[in-house]
Amino acid sequence: MYKIAIISGDGIGKEVMSACEYLLDKLDLNFSFKYGEAGYECFKNNGITLPEETIKIANKSDAVLFGASTSTPGQPSPIINLRKALNVYANIRPIKSYKGVKCIRDDIDFVIVRENTEGLYSQKEYEENNKLIAERIITHTASERISKAAFHLCLKRGQSKVTCVHKSNVLKKTDGIFKESFYKIAKNYPQITTEDYYVDAMAMYLLTQPQNFEVIVSSNLFGDILSDESAGLVGGLGLAPSGNIGDHNGLFEPVHGSAPDIAGKNIANPCSMILSAAMMLDYLGEWEISNNIKKAVEKVIAECNIRTPDLGGTSTTMEVTKAITKELI
Repeated sequence: MYKIAIISGDGIGKEVMSACEYLLDKLDLNFSFKYGEAGYECFKNNGITLPEETIKIANKSDAVLFGASTSTPGQPSPIINLRKALNVYANIRPIKSYKGVKCIRDDIDFVIVRENTEGLYSQKEYEENNKLIAERIITHTASERISKAAFHLCLKRGQSKVTCVHKSNVLKKTDGIFKESFYKIAKNYPQITTEDYYVDAMAMYLLTQPQNFEVIVSSNLFGDILSDESAGLVGGLGLAPSGNIGDHNGLFEPVHGSAPDIAGKNIANPCSMILSAAMMLDYLGEWEISNNIKKAVEKVIAECNIRTPDLGGTSTTMEVTKAITKELI
């Protein structure tokens, strides 16, 4: 039996998580769900965005599913703090073209590997002599670790190129370390082609030649921005899953936020949450079921009959979920 921590969060996080649980309940697998709170609603109820009890539940689980959280003014991000608490240092964001969806190209299939524990997302800000300062922390250890994760993933995916993204011409020390660490690790993978680009150039190349990339590794903020840009190439955040992987924990979540403007309307696209659950199953070693879920999502999307409004349809969250589930059972 797999022990899965469920943290729905806020807004459409609750809706897509309910949809995801519906699908998981239909699979020929045994799950034990344990529920934790996090996010803005949690703050209103408990005065904290990420309770210690939620962290304990997550740490004791085989994997964690997270929905979405709404930003709470003056409070730390619950998802960033949960990633740190679980030490899930590699944020994995696949970007793939789907048949039937308006994409910039139909042959896009790359993944962004984003360092998950430091950079500007260290959340260390302070005021000094009328200046507001945000610390951008980059270490040799984390930079080498995320590069190893990128090269390992490249081999796992059967691909042959890893691209490093940085801004070492301006941030000579911090991004200098990141780039140097990348090429240091690359020496252990002579069979893999390597290259590096400045982040501004990479933002353009993702629009002009996305088919040329396979695995992209970057620091926290750059990786976050580029992965959202990349989702726009292939149909939007409703099709963008992600996994946060560490040495001992796995945390899986859709890339999208809590979308309060559509919360409660049952029109949120559940595909990114369901695809995140497929990534979780892959992490747990249930590769066949994971692949079957991905194929079911692809088939439902390709047939064009059942889609949520973000993909030009009129279907509800649960109608799409049930259509995907039907392909599995």
